[in-house]
Amino acid sequence: MSIHFGPISRLVEPVQSHHETGHLSGGGAGARKSKPQFIDVTLRDGHQSLAATRMNMDQIMRVLPMVNDTGYAALELWGGAILDSTIRFLNEDPWDRLETFRQTLGGGERIRALLRGQNLFGYQPAADDLVIAFVRESVESGVGIMRIFDALNDARNLQTSILTTRAFGGTVEGAISYTTSPVHTTEYFLNFAKELEAMGSHQIAIKDMAGLLYPTDAFELIKTLKQNTRLPLALHTHTTTGVGVLNEVIGLHLGVDFIDTAITPFAGGTSHPPIEIMAVFAEEMGIDHGLDKALILKAQAELFKIFDELKQFIPQHGKYFQPVSFEDVDRKLVNQIIELVAKEDNDAIEQALPLTRKLLRDLKYPDYDDKIFEAQVPGGMLSNLHNQLKELGQLDLMGRVMDEIPRVRADAGYVPLVTPTSQIVGAQAAFNVMGTERYQVVSDPFKMILKGEFGRTPAPCNPDVVQKVLGNTDKPLKYRPASYLHPVLEDPCDAPFVKTHKDRLLYMLFGQSAENFLKKKHGLNG
Repeated sequence: MSIHFGPISRLVEPVQSHHETGHLSGGGAGARKSKPQFIDVTLRDGHQSLAATRMNMDQIMRVLPMVNDTGYAALELWGGAILDSTIRFLNEDPWDRLETFRQTLGGGERIRALLRGQNLFGYQPAADDLVIAFVRESVESGVGIMRIFDALNDARNLQTSILTTRAFGGTVEGAISYTTSPVHTTEYFLNFAKELEAMGSHQIAIKDMAGLLYPTDAFELIKTLKQNTRLPLALHTHTTTGVGVLNEVIGLHLGVDFIDTAITPFAGGTSHPPIEIMAVFAEEMGIDHGLDKALILKAQAELFKIFDELKQFIPQHGKYFQPVSFEDVDRKLVNQIIELVAKEDNDAIEQALPLTRKLLRDLKYPDYDDKIFEAQVPGGMLSNLHNQLKELGQLDLMGRVMDEIPRVRADAGYVPLVTPTSQIVGAQAAFNVMGTERYQVVSDPFKMILKGEFGRTPAPCNPDVVQKVLGNTDKPLKYRPASYLHPVLEDPCDAPFVKTHKDRLLYMLFGQSAENFLKKKHGLNG
C-alpha cells in the first residue's frame, strides 16, 4: 500500500533587460500603480485546485483566445504541477504547450509561470546547472513573469532561479509562502519580503496557497508590506476557508497592485475568488478593472462544458457550481462589505466575513471548510489526497488524515504546506494513520525534510521524531542544499528517447515519468 505524491529523483549575474524599465508592474522598481489589476489563473491553478490538473491542451485552447482578449494584466498558464501532469497523465509535451501559449498571446510578456525555486517544477532541489538551463529555456520559450517561491521560505533556495530569470529577460515575482505557526509573524514575513527585494525581485507576491490568511491578519500584513517595501505587491489566495474574497476586497482597498482570480466554474471552493464577484467589488469601489465582462461570460460557458468533461477528477462536481453573471451578484451586500472594510477596524472586518461567505453560498460555490485553518491543506493537495485515498479504497480515513497533518507539520518544524512539502507531509500523515503507530513507515522525502535537504525549516524539527526516524547516523545539512549536488548536464546523455535539449531537461527533472512520456512521443515503445 502506498500513497503517490510525485516523483522523487535525485550564477549568473543579472543584466539589464526590457523588464527593468517596463515590466508588468509598470515602470522601474518601486513604481506604484494607480489601480489594482486582475490576473487570471483559471488555466493553471484553477484546474490544478479543482480538477487535479487534468485540463488538456485541446480544452485549454477552446478558452484561451477568449481569456486573452478579456483584458487581464497577465495570465498564469504554466508551471506548478502542469509539467508533471502533462507528461504523466495527458501525454502532452509541456514545452509545446508553452510555445503554443506564446504564439496565441503574440508573445510571452503576459504569461506567468509558477516556479518552485531550486525545485524547479519538480519535488526536490535540483543542481544549479539544471536550474539555470531550465529557467533559461522557460523564459526563452514564452514565460514572461516567473513567480518564484520556496516551500520553506529559505531564501538560499531562490537565488539561482531569481538571478537566471533576470539574466534572460524575465520579470521576477518573488513569493512569500504564507502559513501560520508560532514563528510565522508579520515581522517574519516583512523580513522575508525585504530579502526578496534585495535579491532582485521586480515585484512581491503573498502566496496564500491554502486560504490560511485570516482577514484581520491580511489587513495587517498587506498594510505592513505596502508601507515598508518599495515593490509592487500581488495577492494570491484561495477560497477554501471562505476568506479569499474578503482578503481580496481588503487588497483592493489597500492598493494591492495585482489580484489573482479565476473564472467560474474553476473558481471558488479550493480554487480562487471568482472574477464574476471580484469585478463587481471593483466597480462598486470605483476601480476601473478594464475587463470585457461579456467575453468572460462567453469563456465561462465553455469552461462549464470542460468542467463536465473532467467531472471524474472533480469531487464537488454535481453538488455545487452554476453559471454566474455579474448581475447575479448582490450589489447591496457588496456595498455593505465594502463599507465595513473601509472602517479599517478588526471588528468590522469580522462582521464582513460572514457576508462574503453568504455571497459565495448564494451563488452556489462550495461552502467553506474551517478545518483547513488547522490542517492547512492547499486546494491541489486536497483534491489529490481525496483521489489517492479513493483509489486505495481508504476514503473513510480522510478525516483522520486531516487531523494528523498539523501534527506531522509541527514535527517537521512548521513547514508551510505547499508543493512539495504539502504532498510529503500529507503522505506521511496517511502513513501514520494507516500504520499501527506514528512514523512506523517513513517516506524518504520526509526524512529529507528532517535532514535539511529541502532547506532550513522555519523552526527546529521535533527532536524525538528526528531521533526515531534518523537515529544518530544523519546530521542536518549546514549549507544551501543545492551546494551538495553535482552538476548533471556536463555528463553525456545517450538515452535513445532524448532527442532535444528540452527532452533532456524533462528527463533530468522528472526521471522515469519523463522517460515513459518521451518513449511514447518518439515512438520508441516496444
